[in-house]
Amino acid sequence: MGMKIHTLELDLDMKLLTELRKIDRFDATWYSIEKREGASLKQLKSIATVRSVGASTRIEGSKMTDDEVAVFIEKLSVSTLEERDEQEVMGYFEALDTIAGNFEAIDISESQIKNLHKMLLQYGEKDAWHRGNYKQMSNAVEANLADGTKQIVFRTTEPGLATQDAMMQLFNWYHSDMETMPLVKAALFVYEFLSIHPFQDGNGRLSRLLGSLLLLKNGYTWIQYVSFEHEIESRKAEYYQVLMHTQRNRPGENVTEWLTFFISCLINIQEQLLVKLEEGRTEKPISQREKRILFFIQNHGGCGSGEISKKLDMALPTVKKSLSDMVAKGVITKKGRGKSTGYFVI
Repeated sequence: MGMKIHTLELDLDMKLLTELRKIDRFDATWYSIEKREGASLKQLKSIATVRSVGASTRIEGSKMTDDEVAVFIEKLSVSTLEERDEQEVMGYFEALDTIAGNFEAIDISESQIKNLHKMLLQYGEKDAWHRGNYKQMSNAVEANLADGTKQIVFRTTEPGLATQDAMMQLFNWYHSDMETMPLVKAALFVYEFLSIHPFQDGNGRLSRLLGSLLLLKNGYTWIQYVSFEHEIESRKAEYYQVLMHTQRNRPGENVTEWLTFFISCLINIQEQLLVKLEEGRTEKPISQREKRILFFIQNHGGCGSGEISKKLDMALPTVKKSLSDMVAKGVITKKGRGKSTGYFVI
């Protein structure tokens, strides 16, 4: 079924409609799940926040691992933000936290999106000249390749009136279109925002924040308990390829491939969320300290007590005691002896 939405073409076939309905069926049962899993969701939200901050900033070039992000967030101190990666992580964390706590009050408007952009880049001195304002110079979308080089994905809307007009048309469409399904509108808003690339820098990170904001505002509150950003990071090559294939046909391009990718990401993280909730019901209770250690081991299988102590800034005797308790609970397992001992998630 071919249709035109905003300035974009879309083929909404039965397969895609089925996947959209699958997401909505899950959403319909979420209220009862949320009510039943209160304690587990608090832990999942904390883990998802770390993964989202780490993944979204790494997509744009940050080198901080999830466990480094977790330690950094726990010891937040604005006075120590000297490294670019730390500035970006801090900004993303605060913007994501603001959205999670205030999404109902945040309008999809020029002023609110500019405020989010300002918050996202608030700690970077190099960003002071452009944060919170639309771009003043042309900016092409580039992908960072494995060999360290960059590849132009596509050329964006020109700065000045062209960008201003494109964004106003985007806002007008979003608020006037009462027929398109909310999930489709969210996906297309993110796509069009990326295509316009209205800010000098930070567009990729802001687009992922906007994706979460739009989903939350439309009632998909489960999105905050699993990382959409981490899913995109794990499919980064596909993400850029889909954007490149679609955007090279602007204007009036067919965005079915993008919508298919966007929806498949949501379905995958829905399934991940259900698995995590099921695992949470079968696991024995563990302390907050043990949760931090467990999260580190999940991302560094085979690590030893010394590495955990150093990376998480915990006393070595405390780490060893926690590891022993976690092995006894069956949460983790250890292999090797002496200095070669490594720990793994079961």
